[in-house]
Amino acid sequence: MTGEKTGGATRVVMVMATIRQRIAGRSLTPGAKLPSVRSLAAALKVSTSTVVDAYERLVGEGAILSRPGSGFYVAGQAAPFSLVEAGPQLDRVVDPFWVSRQSLETSDDILKPGCGWLPSGWLPQQSMRRALRTMSRAEGPVLADYSSPLGLPSLRQLIARRMAERGMEAFPDQIMLTESGTQAIDLICRLLLEAGDTVLIDDPCYFNFHALLRAHRAKIVSVPYTPSGPDIEVLARVLADHRPRLYITNSAIHNPTGATLSPVVAHRVLKLADQFDLTIVEDDIFADFEHVPAPRLAAFDGLTRVIHIGSFSKTLSASARCGFVAARPEWIDGLTDLKIATSFAGGRLSSELVLATLSDGSYRKHVEALRHSLAQAMATVSTRLKALGIIPWLEPQAGIFLWCRLPDDIDAADVARIALERNIVLAPGNVFSLSQSASSFMRFNVSQTLDPHVFDVLGDALDTVRKPDFSQSGTREEFAAAGRG
Repeated sequence: MTGEKTGGATRVVMVMATIRQRIAGRSLTPGAKLPSVRSLAAALKVSTSTVVDAYERLVGEGAILSRPGSGFYVAGQAAPFSLVEAGPQLDRVVDPFWVSRQSLETSDDILKPGCGWLPSGWLPQQSMRRALRTMSRAEGPVLADYSSPLGLPSLRQLIARRMAERGMEAFPDQIMLTESGTQAIDLICRLLLEAGDTVLIDDPCYFNFHALLRAHRAKIVSVPYTPSGPDIEVLARVLADHRPRLYITNSAIHNPTGATLSPVVAHRVLKLADQFDLTIVEDDIFADFEHVPAPRLAAFDGLTRVIHIGSFSKTLSASARCGFVAARPEWIDGLTDLKIATSFAGGRLSSELVLATLSDGSYRKHVEALRHSLAQAMATVSTRLKALGIIPWLEPQAGIFLWCRLPDDIDAADVARIALERNIVLAPGNVFSLSQSASSFMRFNVSQTLDPHVFDVLGDALDTVRKPDFSQSGTREEFAAAGRG
């Protein structure tokens, strides 16, 4: 009976929690029979309908089984222990998965300056709600059917117009919708790579590029990134020595550095790509954060060697999974076949939701306000970090990231472990660096770094790592203990 209340929670939830606790505490073991509906209702002083409702929900969860005519029983296998409920995984190796796992698995009340997305309150929730209300009245196919393999035509037309605003020409049939920017890169790798092929990335770069390429068993090489783009002299040497098939990069707002590609460097990159038969994957998921559009490799190249990808997870919603890939027609044809083979067809519901929200006149106003808020956050966070001796590598023109050097060449992984003990997720530099040359760097998401507690913990962690006895403590348990001290 969901109307009955006790201490702010429904009685049904209370009954369910009681049963879960008994199962977790092994007072109810796998296969054991649960109390009858009447006896449990009497013991907990609730109605029999409340217990029936609780039992049915637990059956739906798979925690218990219903045997008609016999009663309810604990499922044959105990529910797996949840690391999420146990809190942060302090002993996990600090690798390219570290920030993602800590950011995604920990609870919402943990501060996450190291994550790569905006706080939910910064996103256009009212526009999303309006779109959802509109979609609830849509015809059946919108709510129930697969999308076409290329994706919703009207959304692809809108994406083509948005690309044209940034100097890129792509017809709607050169655009395929995906569930995310990551899925777009995954499909491109499936199409263009064989196991053992070489792929070039920036150093530093988005850490999930490392993880994704390793999943494809690619050989990874890197080129140092400068405030105006990849180091051209090193790039030429790497291309000559390793002959990579692909180069995956950001152009507009680089992750993690916040740097912007210059037109001169863009032209030189494309000349080298022609010389060495290199295909470039341009990840442009931060496009809407820009105040003034930066040069795009796809604009100079005309989608000949450049494959352009994007998504709407950063400014609209990470929950509405929708991205896109724009490329020359024969590649789109191959990517479409791969999309069918691996996910059959796109989610029409997400595409319709994104289209409705982007078509809402309030979206442009939302983005303008978001840019202003991010500029203010960038200035505030930069000032507070500098007061701790944490110095930005550059002052970005736009975006959400500050790439910073810690004082005294302190190892950012040590600071991140101590901060995690105090429920703050940070992004240490070497998770972004193939060469492992960024140990004293850290990436900060300015929208997630405004809570004063972040700076208190950072200051304490820096002081702890500076202590003479810290460098002699060789275990993570000692690092954690130092963080508690």
